[in-house]
Amino acid sequence: MLRILHNTNIDFIRWWRVATGLLVVFLLPALIWMGVSTARTGYPFTMGLEFTGGTLVRVEFQSPPDISDVRSTIADAGIADAEIQTFGSPREIAIRAQERQHATAEGVGEESIANIAERALQQKFGAGSFRIIQTEAIGARVGDELSRNALIALLISFAVSLLYLAVRFEWRFALAAVLANMHDIIATFAFIRYANIEITLFVVGGILTVIGYSLSDTVVVFDRVRELLRKGERAPLRETLNRSLNETLPRTVMTGTTVIACLIALVLLGGDVLRPFALVLLFGIIVGTLSSIYVAAPLLLLIERKWPRHAGEQKGMARAVAAERREQEAQARQKAAAR
Repeated sequence: MLRILHNTNIDFIRWWRVATGLLVVFLLPALIWMGVSTARTGYPFTMGLEFTGGTLVRVEFQSPPDISDVRSTIADAGIADAEIQTFGSPREIAIRAQERQHATAEGVGEESIANIAERALQQKFGAGSFRIIQTEAIGARVGDELSRNALIALLISFAVSLLYLAVRFEWRFALAAVLANMHDIIATFAFIRYANIEITLFVVGGILTVIGYSLSDTVVVFDRVRELLRKGERAPLRETLNRSLNETLPRTVMTGTTVIACLIALVLLGGDVLRPFALVLLFGIIVGTLSSIYVAAPLLLLIERKWPRHAGEQKGMARAVAAERREQEAQARQKAAAR
């Protein structure tokens, strides 16, 4: 059995201030960019057809076409940034285009998108080589409903995560894990803004997957913390957190690298449709792994210091926090004596 990174003794908590500084540097420009984009366009991101409204055209070819030829033909016809993918079989192609790209002074609207696509495909592939099997307009009302449902899905995931952790552990662990999870989502949104990834239902699914993965990684670390505390060790909480992170590090690295390898393959070979989903997942899993180390654990330490435990609560954590305070007081006395 392959064993890596066993018996490490890395002081992860030591670098939490550096991690916080890098986080601020990464997030602040993205948040400003989102605000400016919202003021200009009404959306903080480039929104997909499902959220803004537009037209869906399904085309069935006599024989499977080259998808790159279809994309170039549609783009040359003036339907820029259309989303084109196979639908069900290699012979069926779905073409999605947003309304705002075709609202010109000549009155080009939703229906004429289908007409433009049909004429362009006839010129490229011939009139009898395909047939239009569906033309569907997606209105802004549907887009607003999908946006609302996506937001509700994110909020429900946070609420369920908080409840689950509060039941499995207790509220201090739950608060630290959910705050770390929120950090992962905000960082993922910042990456989406930097990479100018279009928000589609695929991307929303990727964000929800990031929430689950990040939460699971944090739970593994916190579960190890709980096990060490139940053993009754009188080490300071900081040392217990560092020991838990080091002992779960092999599992974190092995799981993360396996998933990242699969996602890199999707990014390189998945095509234009799957690539945004894979990119969001790739970044989210990397930042989720780092946050379980440099965000969740330091947050738990700060929360335990901010809201100390009273008699009757978990004795192991109370002893760890007390040992942490004694160590801090000893360090303060040493600094005062050195002066």
